[in-house]
Amino acid sequence: MRTTAPTESKATPVIEVPAPALPQQQLILTIYGLYGRRAGGQLPISVLIQMLGDLGHDAPAVRSAVSRLKAKGVLASVKGGGLARYELSDASLKLISEGDERIFAPARANPGAPWVLAIFSVPESKRERRHQLRAELTRLGFGSMGAGVWIAPSGVRESAQQRLEARGLDKYVEFFTGDYSSESDMRAKVAQWWDLEALGSQISQFMDTFGGSLEEWTALVGEDPGAAFGASSPELRRNAFRYYVPMLTLWRRLPYRDPGLPLEYLPVGWQGPEARRIFFGVHRLIGPMAESYAMSLVEEAEAA
Repeated sequence: MRTTAPTESKATPVIEVPAPALPQQQLILTIYGLYGRRAGGQLPISVLIQMLGDLGHDAPAVRSAVSRLKAKGVLASVKGGGLARYELSDASLKLISEGDERIFAPARANPGAPWVLAIFSVPESKRERRHQLRAELTRLGFGSMGAGVWIAPSGVRESAQQRLEARGLDKYVEFFTGDYSSESDMRAKVAQWWDLEALGSQISQFMDTFGGSLEEWTALVGEDPGAAFGASSPELRRNAFRYYVPMLTLWRRLPYRDPGLPLEYLPVGWQGPEARRIFFGVHRLIGPMAESYAMSLVEEAEAA
């Protein structure tokens, strides 16, 4: 179901901003991934509060979310400069940097391309690590072939190894790359190994919320990102920020859950390519406007 947050001014034509239910911690990570690194890796807490306020979250809730991220070792406080600031921890920064290619340049494998197998064995005394491994491999887009045997297109191998290493789980896993030589129906096999219903549901959620976004934004600002940015008002750039951050937060789950399986192996009418077309079309149009608004908040805080 699509809900909207009303815009505040009628002075400039704007688009109603969808308000999907997204945890504050996820929105904060999106903001750091997009804008924190452009601000030297640090963001003042006052700026985070203002940004999340634009997205409909109050200051106490933002402070609480930041405290939880700090307790998890995701954020670290930074002293000096007269402003309370936070930055991503080294491990979190590495994971976000590694995720950029997966999120912004997802690749789709061709039929007959190699596969990677992740085979793990965890002692019974460390059962919780087994559960963590299963959860991580699922988040990385692997499908389960059987007990301790997981499969994905070979292109995700490097990012999977890096993520498991960062989690301290790599010592339980061996990776093998090769071809699948069976004459079996691969569409049936893929449906057996992956939970395509759950993945399809996530794609449907994105489409239900943002399916009309490219058409709406193109009608408002045209097809030329440079011209759109040049003609944009501060209000429109704020609106772009309020639209883009939740959109990216919802999108960034999909390139992980779908590791780029060949379309020929997926159900007829799979919506993944259309979701990708819409996201990247809107990203191209309004990403620069959203960034301009976000960095203006950082500059104002630094100058105050």
